[in-house]
Amino acid sequence: MSAVRSRPDIDQARAVLARVFGYPDFRAGQDEVVSAVLAGEDVLAVMPTGAGKSLCYQLPALLRDGLTIVASPLIALMRDQVLALRSFGIAAAALHSGLEPEEARAVFRDLRAGTLRLLYAAPERLVRRETLETLAQAQVSLLAVDEAHCVSQWGHDFRPEYLELGAIARSLADPGGAPLQTLALTATADPATRAEIASRLFARPPRTFVRSFDRPNLRIAIAAKDQRQRQIAEFVAAHKGQSGIVYCATRDGTEQTAAALARAGVPALAYHAGLSAELRAATQDRFQQEDGIVVAATIAFGMGIDKPDVRFVAHGDLPKSIEAYYQEIGRAGRDGLPADTLMLHGANDVWLRRRQIAESTAAPEQKAVERQRLDALLGLLAAPTCRRQTLLAYFGEQSDPCGNCDLCSSPRTLTDGTVPAQKFMSAMLRTGERFGTEHLVQILRGRATEAITRLGHDALPTFGVGADLDAQAWRVIVEQLYSGGLIDRDDMGAWALTERGRPVLKGQQKIHLHVPTEAEKAPRRRGPTAENAAVLPPGTDLALLDALKAKRLELAKALGAPAYVVFSDRSLIDMAAQRPRDLTEFSRVHGVGAAKLSAYGPAFLDVLKAHPG
Repeated sequence: MSAVRSRPDIDQARAVLARVFGYPDFRAGQDEVVSAVLAGEDVLAVMPTGAGKSLCYQLPALLRDGLTIVASPLIALMRDQVLALRSFGIAAAALHSGLEPEEARAVFRDLRAGTLRLLYAAPERLVRRETLETLAQAQVSLLAVDEAHCVSQWGHDFRPEYLELGAIARSLADPGGAPLQTLALTATADPATRAEIASRLFARPPRTFVRSFDRPNLRIAIAAKDQRQRQIAEFVAAHKGQSGIVYCATRDGTEQTAAALARAGVPALAYHAGLSAELRAATQDRFQQEDGIVVAATIAFGMGIDKPDVRFVAHGDLPKSIEAYYQEIGRAGRDGLPADTLMLHGANDVWLRRRQIAESTAAPEQKAVERQRLDALLGLLAAPTCRRQTLLAYFGEQSDPCGNCDLCSSPRTLTDGTVPAQKFMSAMLRTGERFGTEHLVQILRGRATEAITRLGHDALPTFGVGADLDAQAWRVIVEQLYSGGLIDRDDMGAWALTERGRPVLKGQQKIHLHVPTEAEKAPRRRGPTAENAAVLPPGTDLALLDALKAKRLELAKALGAPAYVVFSDRSLIDMAAQRPRDLTEFSRVHGVGAAKLSAYGPAFLDVLKAHPG
């Protein structure tokens, strides 16, 4: 491997950032990571989604001699990154199982010719003998490991092949003994995961940068389930014409949600691992290219999606952990503009997650970690004040109330919930601990259904004692009792008292609960006008913006690339605001580098001239 002739500095990097990528300056935290990489240091960078992690290896690759290898977990992500880099005039390629034989041979020819600056590759492709032999002659200067949390065996997104990357770096080390410089990047890594990444990927202790986990542009909202499909439909309707993701726990859930949204006139598609590869690819392409597409998906969808203008992410069911939740909502608002999130949850979700942990084949120690992570997630659901404070505290970060979450907008009040808890527990015991939520709630509310009358439960002392609360309020109470370990349920959904709940039932211990008020349950919608106003500058010409988006879609389809590869929403909004009249003025638009100015400038100037202000 050749030595770097001279070390470029951060000012040179800033000049390339403007000339090639069209960005006036670094985002927060990028400059210090780029500086460390340019100085030859090994680096572990933990940066939130949307902070611009990719530029931390792309810029050094353009400023130094040698090849940068990027280990990436998903084909779709590699494909889109390569298309994006080529749109900036950068020589990049990818090696993965989706390539045709001739395409793979072309990549190897380019590697041997030394014409590539960046090579994206799946870890399992990197370990092949042919690949390693070729790379050994390719003057590799940096190994960048994207989504580095995948190395953690106890993490939420473990990939066994990531464990091989440390050995690959050693195999490509300088013959003189100097280890290959390594940069690991992730958006989700608690201290334990960071330590695991450092031990598995690096030959020497890396310099570690941990940026704030805060994404202030994301509005965080969490609500108990109350007619789940209606709640999702109302949330999506408030973002008409905008792109979003609705995560569901099951494959059936994705299809039912997509169908319900489609019936409401929303262009919605289902995505899960049970669909054919062709259909999944077509869904990803539509989501990436078109505006306003909503995908109802399992967690199989998302990591490979690099779409900056996702305006909302909803969880129709409880996510697996705070780490998973943070990564999934992080797919919204990557362009830095406002975006919305909503998580729905219910007692069934908690029960299902606990059952999954109990029945897994994991080691006892890992099950204990998963239970701790579930308890932390339940703590986020039960947070009495700012959601963001609770979320960031989990990652060891202190913060002030954010003013951009549901609890900051409508503070939650905890009241003495001992009596409601006792009422529910009494109904459980008087019916033999053989019934689920809905039956017990009907008893408490005094609803003499056919089943209740037939079983004689309308004659119980607890019949009607909870009529002051509606059914949804009781469901919220039940979930809190279950999350707190005061009650438990069997596989048939029947509730039973636990030892922790007995002192509360006997009046020996008080508890505080959140009981939803009518004001809290009233829908607080922000319609399309309010949403657009939050994203677009005042006075934006919507007709011009639509015309610019139509031109972008036309060009993206011709390229077979995601829309953002042409220009991001942020660039189009800036075009509409600046209304450049020639290529010189067009070059000042956000995200317009030299290659894009030449490739797309004339086409978009024609659109602008056709819509005079």
